[in-house]
Amino acid sequence: MPVSTALPPFTTQHWQVTKPAAHGRRGMVASQSRAAAEAGVAVLEAGGNAADAAAATAFALAAMEPWNSGLGGIGFALVHRAGQPRAELLDFGPVAPAAADPADYPLTGRMKQDLFAWPEVEGDRNIHGPLSFVTPSSVAGYATLVERFGSGMPLAELLGPAIALARRGLPQDWYTTLKIANSARVLRLYPESARIYLPDGLPPVAPYQGAPGFFRLGRLPETLERLAGAGWRDFYEGEIAASILADVRDLGGRLSAADLAGCRAVVRPALDIPWRDGLTLQGAGGLTAAPTLARLVREMGRLTPGAAPDAAWFSALARAMQAAYAERLEGLGAAATPPESPETCTTHLTVVDAEGNMVAMTTTLLSSMGSRVVLPGSGVLMNNGMMWFDPEPGSANAIRPGARPLCNMCPVTVSDGSGPVLALGASGGRRILAAVYQMLAFSLDFGMDPAAAAHHPRIDVSGPSGITADRRLPAEVLAALEAQGEAQGKAQGKEDGGVLAVEHAVLPVNFACPNLIARDGEGFTGISDVMTPWSAAVAAR
Repeated sequence: MPVSTALPPFTTQHWQVTKPAAHGRRGMVASQSRAAAEAGVAVLEAGGNAADAAAATAFALAAMEPWNSGLGGIGFALVHRAGQPRAELLDFGPVAPAAADPADYPLTGRMKQDLFAWPEVEGDRNIHGPLSFVTPSSVAGYATLVERFGSGMPLAELLGPAIALARRGLPQDWYTTLKIANSARVLRLYPESARIYLPDGLPPVAPYQGAPGFFRLGRLPETLERLAGAGWRDFYEGEIAASILADVRDLGGRLSAADLAGCRAVVRPALDIPWRDGLTLQGAGGLTAAPTLARLVREMGRLTPGAAPDAAWFSALARAMQAAYAERLEGLGAAATPPESPETCTTHLTVVDAEGNMVAMTTTLLSSMGSRVVLPGSGVLMNNGMMWFDPEPGSANAIRPGARPLCNMCPVTVSDGSGPVLALGASGGRRILAAVYQMLAFSLDFGMDPAAAAHHPRIDVSGPSGITADRRLPAEVLAALEAQGEAQGKAQGKEDGGVLAVEHAVLPVNFACPNLIARDGEGFTGISDVMTPWSAAVAAR
């Protein structure tokens, strides 16, 4: 038999990656950073509740995951108290500055291939730099979480682990240096960002041996210490606010004192999404992915689940997701299938305490490292939330003063009528919805425990066409998806309508990064995203 000369597919992984689940009765934190999860668990062990621990974890992430979240970001959290059938939503989502001006974003006439397929803006002003900022509401969100739902533990105490991590700095290991290198081309444009993350003006390289060093995070430790001493409103009306505004003014941004002073997190009822068997999902509602999740749940609820997700189930899911995205994106100028992005952005954390209170929180800077602008006076890495808006004037999601854009976050809790039984969410932009739904279905319809659900291969559909599938799925599943994609492509006059089989690799780029915690008898079981190197679920002792 002659040796084949066909080009072979390239595979980066020749291993089977696993991640341990955590089990415990006294509470648990699942996060994309183990160090941040340990900060939250320390709060649980000191007598704090799930809300306290979630806030401590989120503040710690400002020092541990600058590519995903931080003080300059935004987010949403679901708080589901033990014994209550419904959750409450804490909304600290994106809001454009009151002085936002569409004229600041002139179009080039080309389409931009970034996280979103928007019309391209001159100089990418909506993607990085001072004109990409929306009002940073994360500090208001984390602090309101503590004030409204916490145990009474002082915010200063909850900030302790974050301050210690910020003083130490960000480890210069392979994962950190790779994430920074991915953003280096833009980080170099902003002096403080370049000073911190690009030593000698070059992308950093992890050490060949020994323990890694640490990136010193500018004035972030001092800002966290100031929050602990002066209170969180200092970020919006005090010395920190003055520093932020001075830097934004020098950079030429639109964020104003009124934008900061008016920043508040809002508590409202969660969105009810009926599941089968008497279960009800609790979602964020509004302009998040939750309304699209509700549509997907209704469509898939017409099926009777079998013993395991098979070819027919995955095919039905792909069709239902394409229809849900077509409805979601209609009229928003983003109906084209989004391009593959080399960045995994946003972070999600899930917390439960010994009483059974659950918190599912998703926070983000939007792009990896947000605007790529570290403000020198405060050390705050700012978001680039203006990229959520369609820069095409007159569109439904257009840039407007004080407007709120469509976004993709989707934290969820599950109620059995007597209280929360599961909490989860994911990071990964438009890929979040597919991951959240599949984790729910694996857990609730197919009876998988958290570890089995987290390790099961998934598909991704992030638009009205196109299917991405984990190449580890059974051959019959891949064949069914391929036939379905080809038929759809033919109907649409396309030659490449098949399924894209890809690796779900360490440094995840093709799929979102979910984590979840489930009630398990008298205790809890949780797991973080399998393919994220730093992630972990940590149980309280």
